[in-house]
Amino acid sequence: MIQPMSLSQIGTSKLIESKPIQQATPAELTQSFGHYLQTAIDNVSAQEQNVHKLNDKYLVGQVDVTKVLIASEQAQLSLQLTSQVRNKVVEAYQEIMRMQI
Repeated sequence: MIQPMSLSQIGTSKLIESKPIQQATPAELTQSFGHYLQTAIDNVSAQEQNVHKLNDKYLVGQVDVTKVLIASEQAQLSLQLTSQVRNKVVEAYQEIMRMQI
């Protein structure tokens, strides 16, 4: 059975003790974004390798065709997303280069 709790049971000291919000420097933000992009590209590569492994297993008869098709479609969608993100980054870079100071 659910029992009601009061605020004093939770402990107000935990609510008050919070870490101060730190502002990230531009270098840290760039590094974070770069790390995020690298992780995304690695994931797309891993999905592509998974499709190749499943395809090989399908040819031997160890995997059903539906698993191969699902993995293939997921890899294709990931690759399309990656290329669209790349296109947007290139477009943003070109827009910045066209700006006059």
